Amino acid sequence: MTDTTQTTPGALTALLQATFPQAVIAHHAQHGDETVSLRRAGMLDVFAFLKTDPRCAFDLMIDLTAVDWLPRTPRFEVVYHLKSIALNHRLRVKVPVEESAAEVDSIRDLWIAADWYERECHEMYGIGFAGHPNLTPLLLYDGFVGYPLRKDYPKGRQQPL
Repeated sequence: MTDTTQTTPGALTALLQATFPQAVIAHHAQHGDETVSLRRAGMLDVFAFLKTDPRCAFDLMIDLTAVDWLPRTPRFEVVYHLKSIALNHRLRVKVPVEESAAEVDSIRDLWIAADWYERECHEMYGIGFAGHPNLTPLLLYDGFVGYPLRKDYPKGRQQPL
């Protein structure tokens, strides 16, 4: 049986590039997985489109994390993994983030699952999520100093208990 809901390679990124030409920085597809890089400005519009447009229908936010590219500029990328169960496709979305302004808009209002992922990303990398109602730590204790998943975090650092 053939799955007729599968999109053709590059169709999602082509749709995003045509619909949001100012927001899309770059895109590629490899081994059937599509990736799109977005500017922070306007990213919420793109995410709302990805969730609500029937050609995308991304009803599941699978994961959200960050990558520290030290010494590259911009230093960070926030990486989102989305899935459409109905259309059987996935999309990786990357948003570059400067160290001096380490903040992106929260997508928690679109996908409630983003709540704890954004909190964890804030706690481990120091990246803020504008509009998130509660960025309190999940994994580290009160008084922990620094962001342990940053590449410049000293691995032998002693923390107060």
